[in-house]
Amino acid sequence: MQNMSAWMQAFGGFAIGMAAGFAVRRARLCTFGAIEDALMGGDSRRLRVFGLALGIAILGTQGLIVGGFFDPELTSYVPTALPLVAILIGGVMFGIGMALVGTCGFGSLVRLGTGDLRSLVVILVLGGAAYATLRGVFADVRIGFLEPLSLAMPDGARSDAASLSALALGLNVRAVLAIVAGVGLCWLALGDARLRRAPRLLSAGVVLGLMVIAGWIVTTSWVDEFAGPPRPQSLTFVSTVGKALYAGLLGITNFADFGVGTVFGVIAGSWLAAWRAAEVRWEAFDDDHEMRRHLAGAVLMGMGGILAGGCTIGQGLTAGSMLALSAPLAIGGMVVGARLGIAILVDDSPRTMLQRRWTHLLGRSDPAE
Repeated sequence: MQNMSAWMQAFGGFAIGMAAGFAVRRARLCTFGAIEDALMGGDSRRLRVFGLALGIAILGTQGLIVGGFFDPELTSYVPTALPLVAILIGGVMFGIGMALVGTCGFGSLVRLGTGDLRSLVVILVLGGAAYATLRGVFADVRIGFLEPLSLAMPDGARSDAASLSALALGLNVRAVLAIVAGVGLCWLALGDARLRRAPRLLSAGVVLGLMVIAGWIVTTSWVDEFAGPPRPQSLTFVSTVGKALYAGLLGITNFADFGVGTVFGVIAGSWLAAWRAAEVRWEAFDDDHEMRRHLAGAVLMGMGGILAGGCTIGQGLTAGSMLALSAPLAIGGMVVGARLGIAILVDDSPRTMLQRRWTHLLGRSDPAE
């Protein structure tokens, strides 16, 4: 019989995902949209919202760690060797995939809740590609070739800012780092007057940050100590989408998982927000070109997300809340990939983008001159 604590975690994950999906759909918040606004439009408001969410998540998560609620070494985000190559390659792949699809894995779940059938195709392909990279045909390449290209931490320390600072200074400065980083990010976000006049965006940022904290609490509190050591986790939407697809194919007992619960919770929360606003609409691909673009983007996000160790939420917020070194590397790769993806869509190729930039610097109007 399936462990009751696993089902409790699944239901807890569903509730957490539902709250996140509802808030994000209501605020029209999207990680790729935030990056695109900042890179192409000079509008950083939605990006600041994710900064607010990260600030809250850091304060809450580090508070739990300092209080002895859970051990960061039990998570998968702070290994003793950082797989730099896999993270950077995966981040760029995920970013390009985001641009081709127009949103990330989390955003695809939110879109699916509003009736977007394009996102159903994206989720199925993303989940399949993720599972193939995690445990399937591509796993040997990841484990045998990419992940060994890692940077070992000194003296076996964990790959997070707090552990490395303690090693360098001989002092536990986790609480200080958490306060500086968390409060600093919140201050940067709330320093934008236009954002302060957007309560839905602000509330979405607050909810996302709190739900990351709630994930750590649920997966640490609702555990069966006789079933093995606890595995604290929180929001991430690449491997969990693959696990949800796997569960649907193999049997109901596989749904007893926190991450799988969050996947279905996000869809339900998004649907509720769209239904309340009378915005549930069935949508499909306009043509075969759009479908090919979404399929390619889904594959890149599925494979890239596993290599990077998470998506924009999994690395940007969950790993970020752990002060993990992988978070800025993965997000940096995703931003670079997103810009390359935009170049592919707008300029036909990154090469055309570079040519246009070069001719602009030279003050020439015709790239052929």
